[in-house]
Amino acid sequence: MKSPLLSLPGAVPAEGVDEGVAAHYGDLFREQRALADGAGFVDLSHRGVVTVSGDDRLGWLHLLLTQHVSDLPAGQATEALILSAHGHIEHALYLVDDGTTVWAHVEPGTQEALIAYLESMRFFYRVEVADRTGDIAVVHLPAGSIAPVPDGAVVRETPFGRDLFLPRDGLEAYAGQVGSPAGILAHEALRVEQQRPRLGFETDHRTIPHELGWIGGAVHLQKGCYRGQETVARVQNLGKPPRRLVFLHLDGSEVHLPPPGTELRVADEGADGRKIGFVTTSVRHHELGPVALALVKRNVPVDARLLAGETAAAQEVVVEP
Repeated sequence: MKSPLLSLPGAVPAEGVDEGVAAHYGDLFREQRALADGAGFVDLSHRGVVTVSGDDRLGWLHLLLTQHVSDLPAGQATEALILSAHGHIEHALYLVDDGTTVWAHVEPGTQEALIAYLESMRFFYRVEVADRTGDIAVVHLPAGSIAPVPDGAVVRETPFGRDLFLPRDGLEAYAGQVGSPAGILAHEALRVEQQRPRLGFETDHRTIPHELGWIGGAVHLQKGCYRGQETVARVQNLGKPPRRLVFLHLDGSEVHLPPPGTELRVADEGADGRKIGFVTTSVRHHELGPVALALVKRNVPVDARLLAGETAAAQEVVVEP
């Protein structure tokens, strides 16, 4: 879906997964600084929106998700995953219940597969699953924002800001009330700074939650059975994940950022050394300079200097080895 806010002055369309909203509005660092200061907003109207209503919604979702949601209070935000039978991450949901309906936003283009899975698990439960992407848009207000929230809007409030679920046909009018827009690149830069993983960026077909630090935040360890729980419990109690998420400070003298998928090697082994991981997201941050998230093998020493392609990188631990 193409956002109407792409018509705003200076808007440059994003590409790839985030196609449909603005990458930036002409000044990437200004937009980052505004968000960091609690000003402006981010158009996330390209994200999928799924709702689950009905009397059994929380108990039913509790059986399917990695998060404990059977007693989720109205208005309390949470995150949850859906895993494969082998414990690999398939979906990430950002949830809030408004007292009658669970609202979730998900990665662009993943809502159809998510809904197909949920529908296959309905059985006799009193639930209704709906794709609301066509009529509901997500807008992000940064932490500290004093921007008004429209009456009746569903709000998902987190330490990183508020996600609003707004009628899509009111998006332009709301944008005119809340100050300067910031593009998805500014939003991503702050996400990387906050060391928060994103489905499809920090994940691949074999990622398990432990590798990304999603245990606790999106995976509850003291809840009932769900698909993939055996893998979660086994790794938690008996072993270690094969990889771990790291934060990289990149050499600022390089003109180009190492793109996602760039191979990582231990610098002391040189450019022909063994591959020990890869870059998942790289950004230019308004204060930190070029930084990235990456996955490395668990046994890589935490003080090892790395090479991202030809770019020198110093690692910072996100997930303990």
